[in-house]
Amino acid sequence: PLRREGRTVDERELVEAARQGDEDSFAELVRRHSGSIHRVVARMLGDEEEAWDVVQMAWLRAWQRLDRYDPHWKFSTWSHRIATNLAIDVIRARSSRERAHTNGGAVWLRPAPSSGRPGQLVEEKDVERILRDLVDDLTPQQRAAFILREVEGLETAEVARVLGCSKVTVRNHIFQARKALRRAMVERYPEYVPAGSEAR
Repeated sequence: PLRREGRTVDERELVEAARQGDEDSFAELVRRHSGSIHRVVARMLGDEEEAWDVVQMAWLRAWQRLDRYDPHWKFSTWSHRIATNLAIDVIRARSSRERAHTNGGAVWLRPAPSSGRPGQLVEEKDVERILRDLVDDLTPQQRAAFILREVEGLETAEVARVLGCSKVTVRNHIFQARKALRRAMVERYPEYVPAGSEAR
C-alpha cells in the first residue's frame, strides 16, 4: 500500500492526487481495485484473459475521465461502472456474431456441495459447462445485475449505481434472470432439476 509519513494513504486522498496528475496515486488505486473489478468482468465474460483486456481498457478510460469523477460516489463504484459497461459492450458484440464456444469457462461459478448420494455427484467441469451455457442466454443487463447482486453480494442500490439504472430496474433484471435460468435448466438439463421443480 502507498504510505506517506508512515501512514497508509486514504482513498479520497489518492483520488484527489490522481486528479491532479499524480500517477503513483492512480497506480495505487489500480492496485487496490483491479482484483475485484477483474473478478466481476471475468464472471460476466467467462474468459480470464479477455477480462484482463477489459480491465486495462477500463483503467485507461478512468484515467482519461478522472476530471469527471463525482466524489460523492465511491471510487470503487465508479470504476466498476466503467468496467461493467465495457464488459456489456463486449457481450453485445459477441451476440452480433455467431456464438462460438470458448475455453474460458464460467469462472464465476462454483459447484454446489454434494449430497453424498450415488447418482447425485456432478463433476466441476460439468457444472461450469452447464452454467456457462445457461448464463449465455441472459441479456447483458440481466447478466451484470445477477452477477453483481447474487454473486458479488452488492446491495441493490449499489448495483443500480454501477449499471446506471433504478433499483426497480435492477430487481426486474434479477427476477428475469432467475426466471430464465430456471426455465433453461428445466428444458436443457432436467436430470439435475429436483423432482417437482417447474419453470415458471
